[in-house]
Amino acid sequence: MTLTVLRAPADMRRACEDARRRGDSVGLVPTMGSLHEGHLELVREAKRRARFVLVTVFVNPTQFGPSEDLARYPRDLDGDSAKVAAAGASAVFFPEAAAMYLPGDETRVRVGALAVPLCGQFRPGHFEGVATVVAKLFVLAGPCVAVFGRKDYQQLAIVRRMALDLFLPVEVAGHPIVREPDGLAMSSRNAYLKADERVRARGLSRGLAAAARLFDRGERDAAVLRAAARAEIEPLATSIDYVEVADPERLIPYGQGRVGDVTLLAMACRIGTTRLIDNMVLGEEALPAGAAKE
Repeated sequence: MTLTVLRAPADMRRACEDARRRGDSVGLVPTMGSLHEGHLELVREAKRRARFVLVTVFVNPTQFGPSEDLARYPRDLDGDSAKVAAAGASAVFFPEAAAMYLPGDETRVRVGALAVPLCGQFRPGHFEGVATVVAKLFVLAGPCVAVFGRKDYQQLAIVRRMALDLFLPVEVAGHPIVREPDGLAMSSRNAYLKADERVRARGLSRGLAAAARLFDRGERDAAVLRAAARAEIEPLATSIDYVEVADPERLIPYGQGRVGDVTLLAMACRIGTTRLIDNMVLGEEALPAGAAKE
């Protein structure tokens, strides 16, 4: 199947409408490009759920803070097109920023309590930018299933809540984190890591595994679980934004209390200048493959 390349928002809308008119279900995979195997698994999952799969590639300026990496965020449109075609996508949407944010643009999707903890403390305005651009993509796509990775757990929760609250005709599906053989969660930002930083970055998945082993043995004290994860990360990270044990639905950290039988362990830190995030739902997910301590 030949991959259709779309540039204008109206063309994306028309392509999705034409697909439904043919009787095809529509799958949507929003990305910021520089695609890796984790993204391609999202495409394959969308392909399992829908006949017409559209991948969007857009480095969204409104979700970057003034000191973040918008200018240097990796871009590879030709490579991304080849990858999504091989993974079974029907079309790819490559808009310019001026097409997604029209002259005089001033409308944003305000997000609520889900955007306050975790990354919300360290990236003000980030989730408002995410929610705004995803809402635009959902409106253009119309009725569809949209597949997001669970590595961005907070983003997934916010997008699901937004679709529900705004009555958007979109089923939001979360796909498990795809990891490298050594346990590191796949991310476009991994390309920034130098060789020694790449080795140090394994501390994130090892931190998850350390806490998960305690949890599996019956530990439910939030402080103990958090400390176990931090003990793996602190010697390796340049800085830590947070390591939190939180309610998996509301994302509120447990502080010093006891956790339930299913709980979220989430973290964000810098290795060198690269900010990495990772998470797992204790009591629901298996230990990250390759994350065992040597």
